[in-house]
Amino acid sequence: MKTKVMMLAILVMMGAGTVLAQNKSEKFKVKGNCGMCEKRIEKAAKSVEGVTLADWDKKTKMMALSFDESKTNVDKVQQAIAKVGHDTPKHKASDEVYNELPGCCQYDRNEKAAEKHDHKHDH
Repeated sequence: MKTKVMMLAILVMMGAGTVLAQNKSEKFKVKGNCGMCEKRIEKAAKSVEGVTLADWDKKTKMMALSFDESKTNVDKVQQAIAKVGHDTPKHKASDEVYNELPGCCQYDRNEKAAEKHDHKHDH
């Protein structure tokens, strides 16, 4: 009887180890401004099958993500976020969806263009 219990315990631990081994954590930037953005961004990320944690910080604009690698990847999550109006490093929201966001949620999409014009050259 002890042998059967011990074998069952070992099998359970091996199964748990396999599940944990498939979980992956990533962080990436997501453009947004406010609490409404936070809810929308996190909801979009969590809608992707395999996502176990999605936490967006409105101050740092960083998404902390945990997901099951056997079910999804960062690219799919970033696509889902872009579909609801928020730009990510890999995917830009369509202008139509971005323009439908409430005014407080419309972040500056021209940061890179502004940065390019800020530097000076000696010609």
